[in-house]
Amino acid sequence: MQTQLADFIRDTPEGREAEDILRKCVHCGFCTATCPTYQLLGDELDGPRGRIYLIKQVLEGAEPTDKTRLHLDRCLTCRSCESTCPSGVHYSRLLDIGRHVVDARVPRQGADKLTRRVLREFVPRPALFGVAMKAGQAVRRLLPKTLQAKVPEARPAGRWPAARHARRVIALAGCVQPAMAPSINAAAARVLDALGISMVEAAGAGCCGAVRFHLDDPDGARADARRNIDAWWPEVEAGRIEAIVMTASGCGSQVKDYAHLLQHDPAYADKARRVAALTRDIGEVVAAEADALAAVLAARSLPRQALAWHAPCSLQHGQRIRGSVEKLLAAAGFELTPVRDAHLCCGSAGTYSILQPELSERLRANKLDCLLEGGAATIASANIGCITHLQAGTGTPVRHWIELIDARLGGQPA
Repeated sequence: MQTQLADFIRDTPEGREAEDILRKCVHCGFCTATCPTYQLLGDELDGPRGRIYLIKQVLEGAEPTDKTRLHLDRCLTCRSCESTCPSGVHYSRLLDIGRHVVDARVPRQGADKLTRRVLREFVPRPALFGVAMKAGQAVRRLLPKTLQAKVPEARPAGRWPAARHARRVIALAGCVQPAMAPSINAAAARVLDALGISMVEAAGAGCCGAVRFHLDDPDGARADARRNIDAWWPEVEAGRIEAIVMTASGCGSQVKDYAHLLQHDPAYADKARRVAALTRDIGEVVAAEADALAAVLAARSLPRQALAWHAPCSLQHGQRIRGSVEKLLAAAGFELTPVRDAHLCCGSAGTYSILQPELSERLRANKLDCLLEGGAATIASANIGCITHLQAGTGTPVRHWIELIDARLGGQPA
């Protein structure tokens, strides 16, 4: 795609990156066929190719409007288009650049501005979010159904094993998961303990930065990244850990991108590259120990159970991890049911379910139809946002897959 960027961005790092991305696009439209919002709305401007044209026009000097911003806002950043693109167009990075420019040119007003500010300041603070979540859980039955959907029932975390193995990893607690599902990291710690690996959380680490980054606060996201790097760095520098483990695939996508996020920071660029290289999804860590896990599972009597696997977009499109979790679940005695349109987003997408509720709920209904048509007794996923969002639309249990493995090893019931 030929470009002629405007003076305001041409010679900036963002401009050079945007131009490189735009030049890779060949207008083929393969991305449109796999875009969830295009499938719902049927508007070219609500698909990747149309949004690329909108961003190109703005970067070449056209004035954006509220309509421009609306089409960009409707994008889930699911990155399904990137998995489909034969030319390797890094659409999500172009979208980040375009959204930042449009938001600066067309300032948000009223409730939209206030909602985004509250989300940026509230969600990434684990202590504040945790207090609010506990209060909500205490009165959950009295809440309106729309709020009940955002407040999962409290479930005990269970025992966290002592750090007793020579092999050691650090896990990110994150911002919302400790309050919404503390059982996930505890289950991961028990599974890894059974495999001879101790998992600990580093004091001082918090939100991965994805919430602020996708709400047009890149500086806040960089601050979150620096804080986490500082919390992990003593263990990383000393070589005492094998990996930095993510049990939420959305966080994994963000942390693995720290090298790009902090590439122009002379104090943190090298550290960010090392942290990103050490970061692993919990599925990658357990898959590397598949033989040891099989040996532990072989000693147990495991009933067969029909299970539907929902691969979060951040796992299959963001991190490009496909197939490994499915193999682990099959080895643990689960029969995975066929899932139609497994590449499509469930509609959670971070704060998307709050900011675009109508589209989000339609996508969830479609996804649940696909997940449950095979008769599964349980749905498994790998991201707290997807788990909470899907659970709000069905009575079928939705669990993190690591909790199901833990339960099969005799840990906390899932």
